[in-house]
Parts: sequence; C-alpha cells; structure tokens
Amino acid sequence: MTEEKKRGITVKKTENFSEWFTQICSEQGAQLVDIRYGIQGFIVHRPWAMKVLNRIYTLLEQAVEADGHEPHLFPTVILEDNLTKEAEHAGFIPDVFWVTQAGEHTLEKKWALRPTGETQIYPMYSLWIRSYNDLPYKGYQSRHTTFRHEMTTRPFLRGREFMFFETHDVFATHKEALTQIKVDMQIMDEVIRDKLKVPFIFFRRPQWDKFKGADDTYASDSLLPDGRRLQISSTHDLGHNFAEAFNITFHNKDGKEEFGWQTCFGPGIWRIMACLIGIHGDDTGLILPFDLGPQQIVIIPILKGNDTDEEVKTYCEDLKTALKQYRVIIDDSDNSPGYKYNHWEMKGVPLRIEIGSREAAQGTITLARRLGEKKTTVKQEDLNNAIITLANELDTDIGRRAEAYFKDRIKHAQTKEELIHVIKNHRGFVTVPFCTTNNEGAVCAEHIKADTGGADVCGVPLAHAQEPKKDDVCVQCGKKATVIVYCAKSV
Repeated sequence: MTEEKKRGITVKKTENFSEWFTQICSEQGAQLVDIRYGIQGFIVHRPWAMKVLNRIYTLLEQAVEADGHEPHLFPTVILEDNLTKEAEHAGFIPDVFWVTQAGEHTLEKKWALRPTGETQIYPMYSLWIRSYNDLPYKGYQSRHTTFRHEMTTRPFLRGREFMFFETHDVFATHKEALTQIKVDMQIMDEVIRDKLKVPFIFFRRPQWDKFKGADDTYASDSLLPDGRRLQISSTHDLGHNFAEAFNITFHNKDGKEEFGWQTCFGPGIWRIMACLIGIHGDDTGLILPFDLGPQQIVIIPILKGNDTDEEVKTYCEDLKTALKQYRVIIDDSDNSPGYKYNHWEMKGVPLRIEIGSREAAQGTITLARRLGEKKTTVKQEDLNNAIITLANELDTDIGRRAEAYFKDRIKHAQTKEELIHVIKNHRGFVTVPFCTTNNEGAVCAEHIKADTGGADVCGVPLAHAQEPKKDDVCVQCGKKATVIVYCAKSV
C-alpha cells in the first residue's frame, strides 16, 4: 500500500467561502492552480483546471462558429499609437504592461501587452473591409491571455494575466448590431446557463459603468457564495466609436462610404470557472456537470489481495473499453478504496463505478454519482442507459441547486436606510428605486457605494425589469425614480 498523503478541505464553504475557495483550488484540494510561480498575479494552471477550461472554450467556440464567426489569432503586443487612438478606450493605459526593451536595445516605440483586443484587431479590420459585400464581418479570438496590472489578484477572479475569449463584429446597420447583441446573450444562455448550470442576470450597465469606448454595455452578473457580484460576460454596442478611430469603412450599394457598426462580446473564461467552482462545489470538493468532467467516469477496482483480483482488473479494463464514448479512467493505484473515492469526489468526477469480486462474478456494475448518497447496481447490458439516466439526474440536480441558491439572494429595499441594512446582512443583490442610469446618476451611485461599504449600482435587468411605483423616489437623492436598479458588492 502506498503512503496516502492527507488532503482535503478544512473549512466549510458556508462559514468561510474565501478560505474554502483558496483550498479547493490548491494542492490540498482539487489541484487546479499553483500560485508559487514567483510573480504576483501570474499563476500556473494545472492539468485538471486546463481540461475544464478547454471544455468551456470548446463549447463557446462551437457556439460562435455556428453563428458565423471565424477564428483569428492576433499578436500579444499592441502599438502604443493604436492603444491611444480611441480617446475613451485609452483609459486602459494605467493598467497596461509595456515592452520597452529587446535584449540590450531600447525600442524606438514601446509596445503594450494587450489589455483587451479592440485596438490590435481593428487596424486590421480597416484593411480587410472595403464593401458592403464584406459585411457582416464576424471574427473571434480564443485560447489566448490578456494582461492588466490589477492591484489585488486571486486565481480565476482577478489576475495580471488571465484567459480570454472575444468576438469582434462589423455590420452595415445599427439594427444588425443590436440583433447580434441579442444573439450573444442567447449564447450565454445556451452555453453558460444551460450546459454549465451557472445562473446569472443580464443587465444594461449604467452609462458611467459601460465599457471604455462603447455606446452601451450589456453584462451578465452571477453571485458567489460570499454574496459578491461577479461579471461573467459583457457584450458591447460600440456604435461608430472605433470605426471612426480606426477608419473601418465600407462602400454601400450606392457607392457611398459609411462607417461600420461594431459589437464585441467577451465571455469571461476565468470568472466562469470561478462560478463553476464556487456555486456548484461543496465541502467535499468540485461538482461538475457531466459534459465538463475531464474524466466523466472513474472506475474503482475493489481488490482483496487474493486470486479474484485479476478477474476484477480484467473486468474493469473490459468496462473501460465498452465505455469508449466517454472519458473514463481506472484508478489502479495502491491507495485504499476510501482514499480513491475522496480523491475523485474532490476532483468533481460526475460518476463513479465500483467493481469488486461480486460484480466481476455476476456481470454487474455498481454506480454512484457525485451528488447523492444512493448507489445503483445494474447489469452490463443496462449500463449505458444507467449512465445516461444518472448523468441527466446529476445535471438536473446541479442546475436546480444553483437556481434555488441564486433566487434566494435577491432582496428589495425602499429607502437608503433599508439598503444599508440589507447590504450589511444579506449576501446578494438588492433592488432599489433610483433616479437615472444616465450619467446624471453617477453621483448618487458614488454615495451609495460609500455609504454601504462598497455596493455598486449594477444596472437594470434586461428581463423581468420592474417599473417604479408612482410615488417611488431615488434612495439617494429623493428625486422621482425612473428605474428599479440592482445593487451588490462586487468581487
């Protein structure tokens, strides 16, 4: 028997989410990252995390390609001149890493490590797009990293180098651009909500909180168990702002030159991963939807140290071969069965198969799913149907738990005093009557953030938005309320 290294989570998720999250990501937990690289904010992604992240990338790539997007890969560096061309977007400059030297030579012009893709991609779009026949132009960039000098860092939440996904589109009309924004939101629903089981709310961001260089920003916010809002995607109506800055024009059917209407969409790969970990996981470890498991099924041989062991091992190998349509691993290590159960539960493997001498002799299989105490024993010929059933049950349970958790974290406050009280005692969103989400409301939002200890005005939800009542007034300034906004503390 090999020496079994003690691992496991030592705190409860409900009592200390921050430490729970740290532990589950670390060596003692699911071994997702290693922060000992030596440069703050730059982490090593370990194999189990990379396999989950690659599944997320694949699902998003399939979705955007089905919508007509084509893949690109642009260089990591951006010319300083390009980064500053769109005046508002130049606001990213304080967070930029600069390349100023190559070997012993100082560069004539410094380069920026991309903080986001617009200013590296759009100079090329201005060369590629000439006519209305070139539109719509839909491109995306995937499986790359982006760099920002964040002051505080945390794996999958904030980093100085983090995984990125972005689409960049050009249209002949604003109507087409707005339609694309709706499609982007449908992709989030189909991939992130339906397949990953991560709940969120779509918001139209207040004007003071929109993306730098956008006319409007539409974002999806989820909630971590500590009650903090986490933005997991954004899609932007860029209007003509970047088209004018980078001369992205086309000749219409009448031969007249026009600026293109642009959108960009960014599902936050890292933050989606943080929600998978934080919302679904429990005090035993990760819980992953069936399709996301790097290994969907683990087979555990129960060996007795006698002459039946070879029969058990052969039976396990035969089962793995029969289940080749799934990602299956046999844990044939010398660790005890109990240790193996805990190890793979920590990793979030959706289904476990246990095979001992009885199963091998009778041609049966004992199955257990990651959520639920009950075990199921089936005959070989019924195995595939049992896997489909248990996988569906698991995904349904994960989704139901997540939606129930999310629904319970939306409260309402009618006055500033109520808002302060609810924010202090409630983990989640608080709805309040508010004056306006135009720039005039920014001062009220700043006061609310200061007086509540950090709660942001997130915006107005795109679905099920509430209308203020006749006598509702802004919780801050007392003027007539024009909107009901959501407030929450942010990561």
